[in-house]
Amino acid sequence: MKTYDLELIGVGKTYETGAPAVSDFNLNVEKGEFIAFLGPSGCGKTTTLRMIAGFESITTGDIFIGGRRINDMPPERRPTSTIFQNYALFPHMSVRRNVGYGLDVKGVPKAERDRKVDRMLATLGLDDIADARPTRLSGGQRQRIALARGLVVEPEILLLDEPLGALDANLRRAIQAELKLLQVNLGITFIFVTHAQSEALTMSDRIVVMNNGRIEQVSTPRDLYTRPRTPFVANFIGRNTILPGTLAAVDGTLGRVTTTFGTFTGAIDSAAMGTGREAAVVVPAEAFTMEPSRGPAAGAGVPGGNALDARIESRSVVGPIVRFDLAVEGGQSVMLEGHRDRYGEDFAAGTPVRVTWDASKATVIPAAAH
Repeated sequence: MKTYDLELIGVGKTYETGAPAVSDFNLNVEKGEFIAFLGPSGCGKTTTLRMIAGFESITTGDIFIGGRRINDMPPERRPTSTIFQNYALFPHMSVRRNVGYGLDVKGVPKAERDRKVDRMLATLGLDDIADARPTRLSGGQRQRIALARGLVVEPEILLLDEPLGALDANLRRAIQAELKLLQVNLGITFIFVTHAQSEALTMSDRIVVMNNGRIEQVSTPRDLYTRPRTPFVANFIGRNTILPGTLAAVDGTLGRVTTTFGTFTGAIDSAAMGTGREAAVVVPAEAFTMEPSRGPAAGAGVPGGNALDARIESRSVVGPIVRFDLAVEGGQSVMLEGHRDRYGEDFAAGTPVRVTWDASKATVIPAAAH
């Protein structure tokens, strides 16, 4: 049987009130993977991280690290380190003493401790502030100190609970790049909790999207963005238009969905769905092409019949990208993004347009469970 760096099997957490925080969480993590837990506040991502760390007990299931079951192992004996959003640094200790604290707790001899601390300070560029107090340092420096303290004990898995949340946008982006490079160079498994989509999509190898204590989807950033599998993910990630209807037919890798606005086609996992059930076509904002309207007969000459007549409701420009909100008769809204060189001032609010899309860039998913 294959051994994973981290394995969660049917893990759940129910509070004394009977309220479930996490339900039936299953995940296998390879050594050296960067995994992001992503979801809205209260979805269970931090609770799951704390169960891995040992700060929260689990109600059901099992957690394995390197093949060892750790359900009842206290936090200090687990081969993990945890970095919190507030960094939890000791203000009365120097940077050097903060970084070496975990080694002191483990009883590492002084000479070995000093050698490991010096190496980690050098790795993270903290040599010149080794004797300073954290309260006198910037947010970025304090974040690096917390990383150094977590890594110096040489954990098998580093757990990060929104560690960049307190940083401003520019510093956050810079630290993201540093953190990903550090993780690749060290080859350590990172489990990273965040509510920021851009952070998860930029940094991780795979993303676990959570909602109401359950996993909605586990995918690479690209697959998560381009191939959502549930209505929640389609609404939560990116800017997607969701066209609800009934699955009329499946032809190989394509599914046809009949909606009140017409019949549309998108890529489908045919093994997961049968005809006749409620479904939806999900179209990313950048997958649409828009032209001035040429009258009725939507879908004529479009592969898969994927065309809608609409009216521009609003237009906004963000750098080189222009974003449109469109209204289709019957109340359906459409979100479109494109380059401003393509969509000039002719595409102003109130303009009637026709939007089309290639079937391969859309996805057919099951409708939300009732």
